[in-house]
Amino acid sequence: MSTETAVLLAVRPERSRIGKLGFLGIIGRIFVWSLLIGLVVIVLYPLLWMVFNGFKTNAQLFGNPFALPQQWSWENYVKAWNRGVSNYLMTSVLVTITSTITTVFVSAWAAYGLTRVKIPFNALWTGVILGGLMLAPTVALVPLVKMFQAMGLYNTFWALMILYTAFRIPFTTFLIRSYMVDLPSEVDEAAQIDGASRWTTFWRIVLPMCRPILVSTVLLHVLFAWNEYLFAMVFTSGTGVQPLPVGLTSLMSKHGTDYPVVFAGMVIAAVPVIVLFLACQRYFVKGLADGVGK
Repeated sequence: MSTETAVLLAVRPERSRIGKLGFLGIIGRIFVWSLLIGLVVIVLYPLLWMVFNGFKTNAQLFGNPFALPQQWSWENYVKAWNRGVSNYLMTSVLVTITSTITTVFVSAWAAYGLTRVKIPFNALWTGVILGGLMLAPTVALVPLVKMFQAMGLYNTFWALMILYTAFRIPFTTFLIRSYMVDLPSEVDEAAQIDGASRWTTFWRIVLPMCRPILVSTVLLHVLFAWNEYLFAMVFTSGTGVQPLPVGLTSLMSKHGTDYPVVFAGMVIAAVPVIVLFLACQRYFVKGLADGVGK
């Protein structure tokens, strides 16, 4: 047997093995792409169906709910806006912004104290704060109603702001603390040597380093506050303080509901959150991956 023949016989099995792996790789890619395309369809189709139905009439909606609108008119969106969606939207924006700022700031300050400051019984305080994750809102619903009525906060903007902040601080503190644990402590020591106070170190050094997880917690709290229904339904009864989840139900009537107007209101309510998430999704994924994933 010549040297060239021996080389060809040795290379042939290797080529066949590489070709086999290449075929399996192609099958794997096709499977992954098919799965991703299926997930995109599952997520986008209900949203597009809701948007398209906002351009129809009741007759078109019930006649063929899966067909495209016959006429593209913004009339239903204008009706939904004028029937109170504008007021509900402003209330949701106000409640969401104030509760988000308060929750993230308090949680970041608490996480800084738990990770960067030597305090007695640090582990105990950490367990107490994180123990709030085990408190179900429905369990405390009746006592909270009586307490807020006694304090004169029932059916006010402050009721939702306080509730959203109180029930989200444990979870937000947990996320920020998980991120701060891995930050180098030498930065704090260098700042103290330069004469920086705890507040200066926290505000100008630690918080900028925690930007990804802060963006993640902001998005998570916005999603919670924007879509929360139980507290909004129980603690608000006037049209001036009802947020979007409760206000949209007022568009439905016992004697006949204009469903395209309801769909239009739902689209108006969904657009701000979708735009915010798309704008900040890079920081959102990075913050959770670097924080909880460590």
